[in-house]
Amino acid sequence: MTQSIQLISPVDASIYAERHCASDAEIAHALAAATAAQRQWKHTPLAERAALCTRMVDAMLAMREQIVPELAWQMGRPVRYGAGELRGFEERARHMIAIAPQALAPMEPEAKAGFKRFIRREPLGTVLVIAPWNYPYLTAVNSVIPALMAGNAVILKHATQTLLVGERFAQAAQHAGLPAGLFQNLLMDHAQAARVIGSGQVQQVNFTGSVAGGQAMEAAAAGHFLGVGLELGGKDPAYVRSDADIAHAVENLVDGSYFNSGQSCCGIERIYVDQAICSAFVERFVDLTRQYVLGNPLEESTTLGPLVKPSAAEFVRGQIAEAVSKGARALLDPKAFPADQPGSAYMAPQVLVDVDHGMSVMRDESFGPVVGIMPVADEAQAIALMNDSAFGLTASIWTRDLEAAERIGDAVATGTVFMNRCDYLDPALAWTGVKHTGRGATLSRVGYETLTRPKSFHLRHQI
Repeated sequence: MTQSIQLISPVDASIYAERHCASDAEIAHALAAATAAQRQWKHTPLAERAALCTRMVDAMLAMREQIVPELAWQMGRPVRYGAGELRGFEERARHMIAIAPQALAPMEPEAKAGFKRFIRREPLGTVLVIAPWNYPYLTAVNSVIPALMAGNAVILKHATQTLLVGERFAQAAQHAGLPAGLFQNLLMDHAQAARVIGSGQVQQVNFTGSVAGGQAMEAAAAGHFLGVGLELGGKDPAYVRSDADIAHAVENLVDGSYFNSGQSCCGIERIYVDQAICSAFVERFVDLTRQYVLGNPLEESTTLGPLVKPSAAEFVRGQIAEAVSKGARALLDPKAFPADQPGSAYMAPQVLVDVDHGMSVMRDESFGPVVGIMPVADEAQAIALMNDSAFGLTASIWTRDLEAAERIGDAVATGTVFMNRCDYLDPALAWTGVKHTGRGATLSRVGYETLTRPKSFHLRHQI
């Protein structure tokens, strides 16, 4: 008998959904069906692929009224923000559809008499997308739509915490009329996913999740000669220079720190502020953070929902306690947020000062509503601290000086450099990281390169 999976809601700890993992026979059938469907799909004209993928996007958006409360129940995001994820889903999907003709066009070197030469981008085959729960539509669409547009079949394994999202993708694909077997949603346990990766029947794995999960992906793929794209952890820094617009920086960095209850791989987790303005910055930051309303995510008044599970909240509480024991000061009283209950998934936001990199909260990914703020003497110290991390997804620089932002950005080991914004993905730019954040890229023209292989044509037509 196959394993039963229970989705425990962070809203009230109830069982929100329960499903059975796919059987080994069902997985084998899905892999065979994907291979068969892809053989035909790769010959489908790009304009036809675009029309079907567009219909898939439209079908997903038509389910908005059901999706928003489902998100709240599954992973705790307040309903007032639920539609925002679908707007991002639409932006990324439509952009990747629009740029496909250019991104997938043959590359032609300089003309050479008597020869026709070009490089064609060919689909890989079947792409396994393993998506996380924290931004379940956004992270999945980064790979699903471009993989299909590039001529691949797709198997989606979504996180068990957001298993209904995988079902929504499948419904949208069916409603759009995609060929049978081309897109499939499979609920699998870790062992089954590892066997699929090593089966020889998938040619690319795109995984978003933890560092430990990424290591498991590489172990499963070892020796099988398939591509593995990894978007893993983050400990994203911000540097606020003395010439920054403080009001703008505070407004955006508070949101970047606490949106989605801090459960964002590119959320702000540590802030370095020029010592000349640090006191004023911290005061404004704390005042704005106090305005959050922690509570039931199904209520429109709630601006901060629960973490995904009580154990996640306890980890963050432990980081805070450890920091305080080492001399940090916590500037917010959790009692000011009545919904905060020790042992529950509901956790008040927190600001820590007098922190240093000997504390877990400034070194290890928190994935929760806490941020540490440190004063810095100069640009060199800020760069050194930003680079003092095992991760490198994004870094944001707050300044009125464009040249300074570029200079500092060049010196920071990161996948994306922001100036005067944070916690955002631009689908026209590659989404990538360095160090333990992973490897590979999604979005932009670069994202298509990881979903295709080059094939060179060297045709001599004059003898």
